[in-house]
Amino acid sequence: MPKTTDAVKIIHQMIADDPTIKEQIALESLNSEIAQLIYDARMNARLTQHQLADLIHVEQSVIEDLEDADYQDNPLIMLQKIATALNQRVKMSLVSSL
Repeated sequence: MPKTTDAVKIIHQMIADDPTIKEQIALESLNSEIAQLIYDARMNARLTQHQLADLIHVEQSVIEDLEDADYQDNPLIMLQKIATALNQRVKMSLVSSL
């Protein structure tokens, strides 16, 4: 492989064959997408974190944590509660990453 000074290409070459790193990247990407989805849904409903927390009977700090991409618990359960509180449903799909 030709030498490169492009940092992204170098990192890609380093992790391309490591399934553990690929899995971790996929998980972090999903957490980030869920956090953004929750934030967007709340903003579209014109609710504060506190108001949304009241709707699903949790503390405001739970909503704050969910909107943080580093949230480590299962955000899908809370996402379903939020969707129900906002009269929406969760729709998920698997799409090609290519």
